[in-house]
Amino acid sequence: MLIQLSIRDIVLIERLDLAFEIGLSVLTGETGAGKSILLDSLSLALGGRGDGDLVRHGEDKGQVTAVFDVGMEHGARTLLRENGIDDEGDLIFRRQQSADGRTKAYVNDQPVSVQLMRQAGQLLVEIHGQHDDRALVDTNAHRTLLDAFAGLTDEVSEVARLYRLWRDSERTLKKHREKVESAAREADYLRSSVEELEKLSPQDGEEEELADNRQKMMKAERIAGDIAEASEFLNGNASPVPHIASLVRRLERKSHEAPGLLEDTVTLLDAALDQLSNAQMEVEAALRKTEYDPRELERVEERLFALRAASRKYSVPVTELPALAVRMIADLADLDAGEERLARLDAEVGLARENYDAAARSLSDKRHHAGTALAGAVMAELPALKLERARFMVEITTDAGEALAEGIDVVEFHVQTNPGTRPGSIMKIASGGELSRFLLALKVALADRGSAPTLVFDEIDTGVGGAVADAIGQRLKRLSERVQVLSVTHAPQVAARAATHLLISKGPSADGSEKIATRVATMAQKDRTEEIARMLAGASVTEEARAAAKRLLAGNG
Repeated sequence: MLIQLSIRDIVLIERLDLAFEIGLSVLTGETGAGKSILLDSLSLALGGRGDGDLVRHGEDKGQVTAVFDVGMEHGARTLLRENGIDDEGDLIFRRQQSADGRTKAYVNDQPVSVQLMRQAGQLLVEIHGQHDDRALVDTNAHRTLLDAFAGLTDEVSEVARLYRLWRDSERTLKKHREKVESAAREADYLRSSVEELEKLSPQDGEEEELADNRQKMMKAERIAGDIAEASEFLNGNASPVPHIASLVRRLERKSHEAPGLLEDTVTLLDAALDQLSNAQMEVEAALRKTEYDPRELERVEERLFALRAASRKYSVPVTELPALAVRMIADLADLDAGEERLARLDAEVGLARENYDAAARSLSDKRHHAGTALAGAVMAELPALKLERARFMVEITTDAGEALAEGIDVVEFHVQTNPGTRPGSIMKIASGGELSRFLLALKVALADRGSAPTLVFDEIDTGVGGAVADAIGQRLKRLSERVQVLSVTHAPQVAARAATHLLISKGPSADGSEKIATRVATMAQKDRTEEIARMLAGASVTEEARAAAKRLLAGNG
């Protein structure tokens, strides 16, 4: 995996662009030159803890960008896709750190949480130092490493699936049992309520229809008297129609005696008779519309009031009474058929547990065999690392009563550093230098299994030299054939085996100010000889040191 690292305005760094090639890359330089700053910057880009003190003095903010050229099926891409992050092309992790402590994280220019950045970053790069061996601190990681060594990924996934089925069936059983027990306590109330609601038989939209009909009948009752009075006036004994009709007939007879005098009057009176006739018909029609059966109004009101009483009783709107009736009938059916379903669910739980137990036991057996093989593979690496008297053990505690999604095993790496001493947890027994060498042996045994595609070792060779340092260099070289390896080192034997050698130095800032800046340069072969000679001889580089450096490089070419 190719990595490009761009750093802006971080402590001791004004502007720095790096590219890490595949294989083994080493970073060397004087103490205090800024090696730890580089690793802190890489960690920041991978979601590590931010700190305002990381920002270069005099600047408001700093920024670190890491670009990863990784395969399309890599787990980091899958994680990002699952979280809605575009993963086309290179993966670009960018972290902005403000001097006031605020921090922002971006992946492919999309803002993300630092937690998501960290989760994806851990799938891309592992950083290991003497006091930061995360692969060895967490016993859950021990189990993961053992499973990776044995190729048990599919078995672990199947056990996790069966565990979820078992627990889901248990929750379903518990929920149904609680429901049946609750229904049993309210059985009498439930049955009487179902009987009442079935008798009432509320219908969707019924309340609105009844209220509308009731309102219409009440309005008709209020205006019926006025309409009847109008009808009586127009059609009864006091109606003006007969009088007007008689008057029109007399005037028509007289109009022949006095032509031009009464014709208009007769015409108007005829029109008035027509209008009065129309009014009579309309009043009669209106009167018929206001006619209603008082018993119908009474029936509507009784039905409406019954629905609303049920609404108050069951504390639901009238519109929800039909759905309530359905639920209560279903609850009653659950109660009546509850015991039968409980027995069926209980059987399902038992079968799910049996399936899980069988898969977990099979996985446990494979882990025990793999534990022996892993311990042997690590032990084979220890003598050359000056740990020939040490023992590495994979302790597996199996307890079927402690069933988890990961199985029934607790896996922990134990060591015995000297014969006759009590073995114990690797984190408690091994010293810092021993811990780093155990980690290296473990990583070599695992090869490219259970690791991120890039491993970073921070001064894993501290406190050793000579043959042990050479053995560390050999193993880092072997490891780099499977995964990309970056190593900060003070050991010339390790530096000589690198495919890429980066020199970290510190000097005046390029802007001409009094500020000090860290620089990183990729070294040519001639420069590598001088640097390795410095690592061998110290401050005063001798010709003997240069000759020894050439021999180291030649032997590792």
